[in-house]
Amino acid sequence: MSAVTLTKLSKTYPDGTAAVDGVTLDVADGELVAIVGPSGCGKSTLLRLVAGLEAPTSGSVSIGGAVVDGLAPQKRNVAMVFQTYALYPHLTVAGNLEFPLKMQGIEKAEIARRVGDAARLLSLGPLLDRRPAALSGGERQRVAMGRALVRDPAVFLMDEPLSNLDARLRVEIRAEIAALQRRTGTTTLYVTHDQAEAMTLGTRVAVMAAGRLRQVDTPWALYAAPADTFTARFVGSPGMNLLRGRLRREGGAQVVEAGGLRLPLAREVLERQPDIRDAPDGDVIVGLRPEALSADGPGPSLVAPVTAVERLGHEVLVHLEVEGSVDGAPVVARLPPGAEARVGEEMAVRVDPAALRLFGPDGRAL
Repeated sequence: MSAVTLTKLSKTYPDGTAAVDGVTLDVADGELVAIVGPSGCGKSTLLRLVAGLEAPTSGSVSIGGAVVDGLAPQKRNVAMVFQTYALYPHLTVAGNLEFPLKMQGIEKAEIARRVGDAARLLSLGPLLDRRPAALSGGERQRVAMGRALVRDPAVFLMDEPLSNLDARLRVEIRAEIAALQRRTGTTTLYVTHDQAEAMTLGTRVAVMAAGRLRQVDTPWALYAAPADTFTARFVGSPGMNLLRGRLRREGGAQVVEAGGLRLPLAREVLERQPDIRDAPDGDVIVGLRPEALSADGPGPSLVAPVTAVERLGHEVLVHLEVEGSVDGAPVVARLPPGAEARVGEEMAVRVDPAALRLFGPDGRAL
């Protein structure tokens, strides 16, 4: 068993910076949990705490049911893949794969078997005699993963391993990581700032901000039911549109006003967020995913000037200047490829009332 349990884990540096603040997280045996958040949110520090490269200020780390606090990194049976490949330039691919096993004093026959298995899994066979300088970025990253794999660790720790690759290679290697994790069944913590990586790789995704976990859930639950406005904006490309509005009752029904619109709360909204029924009249934040705005169809119209148009081939993202948008951010509508929109002109888009998500003034979902 190689489950990982973090209990109220914190790391505060001497200057008072709280890099990790009271994180509690359970990762099941064989699960891949992606940890995502903006730069400086503490996600890499969290991984270093699990690896033993940093000592926590408080809290504990357990691997396979055993508390590993105080154990040196080499005694935790974890393998880390870094953003930088950290390959030995004077060694061949085979030499890089063999090195950690030789350091452990493993017999030559076992080393050959493990290196051969890793080479087959990662398609490194034709590259075994090359040195890192003769490899592409994607090949170097596969070697780095292979060097972690040969150790047969209880836990993989991956710290933004694809950041140095171009967009096409990131997609390819991402698929290889997912396939490798499925085949090996190794418990994996995968740190990234790229929410697309997190959403496609993670069985569950942990969203971090300012050293704290904001929400841990399946990718779809994070997208469909964000717990707060930070997660709503961070998860999704583009993120959720947020408008300042007001909730009030009219003749026994609840109505929300936002962006110049008056929207009776649909049954689907109340079923999705039943606590809204008891919410008092007052200020709220209204969330709408870009796909909840359409060029035609039923629903009230939101009319606003167009500030930018992104034609991406398979879709058009239209940016609208809407009064009451949180932080003055544009409201983005995801429209079909043929949608007509011109910068500087007003455009009417339909709003799906059933797609609303409401947050309180503190940013937490109602």
